[in-house]
Amino acid sequence: MDGVDAARDRLCDPEFEVSAHYLIGQDGGVTQMVAENMRAWHAGAGAWGDIKDVNSASIGIELCNCGDHAFPDAQMTALQQLLADIRERWGIAAHRVIGHSDMAPGRKQDPGRYFPWQDLDNAGAAVFRGDDASDVLPFDVAAKTFGYPATADNADAVLEAFRQRFRPDATGPLDDEDCKVMSDLAQTWPVDAYLPGV
Repeated sequence: MDGVDAARDRLCDPEFEVSAHYLIGQDGGVTQMVAENMRAWHAGAGAWGDIKDVNSASIGIELCNCGDHAFPDAQMTALQQLLADIRERWGIAAHRVIGHSDMAPGRKQDPGRYFPWQDLDNAGAAVFRGDDASDVLPFDVAAKTFGYPATADNADAVLEAFRQRFRPDATGPLDDEDCKVMSDLAQTWPVDAYLPGV
């Protein structure tokens, strides 16, 4: 969208059937669009672990950024504060903070490779790495164990979504480091240990 005003207008237009609980501008301005206890329409088709209707089980935050440049400090500061407040209100653990590309690999690309997940991890607002795994699992097994909707049909999309978040400088075919990092995540935060079946 061409700026935060256009994004807000799109999110408020019933013709597009899309909404979010919050919108954060590049200047750090936060607009609440939907009450947190109400369902918004930010995620669409996708899954995380056993959750197949992510809209009904999440609080959606949209960032005004087209994904081709760094996220401004003011925007990230506002996001970190908002995440801290939401997580405290709802008892949400840091490893339950995900991006749209995590729950809908291939269909959604946001927040993209420029999003500073490691900074959120450093602030305690999300996770960027797991503990060293005792065993390195096959990538698809580890991905599904961590929560990705991994199937034989979307292996490339899951690898890309994973790399956007956890290895943003990585390219090329699946490698040993991908398997190690995904195994670390899966064995530190297996999705079935913290998400109820739906």
